[in-house]
Amino acid sequence: MTGGGAGADARRPGGVEFPFIWPTRVYWEDTDAGGVVYHASYLCFLERARTEWLRSLGVGQQALREDADRVFAVRAMRLDFLRPARLDDQLAVSVELAECRRASLVLRQAIVRDGETLLTAEVRVACLAASDFRPRPLPEAVRAALMLPE
Repeated sequence: MTGGGAGADARRPGGVEFPFIWPTRVYWEDTDAGGVVYHASYLCFLERARTEWLRSLGVGQQALREDADRVFAVRAMRLDFLRPARLDDQLAVSVELAECRRASLVLRQAIVRDGETLLTAEVRVACLAASDFRPRPLPEAVRAALMLPE
C-alpha cells in the first residue's frame, strides 16, 4: 500500500511519493461478458485510489467524519476513455493534487497498464459537513497533510 511514481525527488515527508500510485487487478466482476472492463468499474478503481491516497497522507475518511464532521463528495468528474482494460490486467491508478480551494480539491487521475494510459480523469471533490452536507473548509489537519498554507 505504498505510493510509487516519479522517484526520490517526488517524495514528501513521510515517504509518500507523488503522484501516488495504487496498484489493482481487473477481476471478473469488473468486466462485461466479453472480458472488457465495464465503464462504471473505472469509477471504483479511481475512488479506491483516492481513498488510499488520503490514507497514505494520514487522513482516514471515517475519522474525518467522526472527529471533524467532514466528508468528501465528488462534485464533478471528467473522464477520457482511451483504451480498454481487460480481465486479469494489472493496472496502476494514480492520484495527484492539481488544485486546492478553501472547500474543494481538484485531482488528476490516470489508469495505466504496462506504461500505456487507458483513462485520464479530472475529479473535483467537495468538502462537506457530514451533519448537513453543506460546503465547509478543509480541516487544518487535512491542509497540513497536503502541506498547504492555512
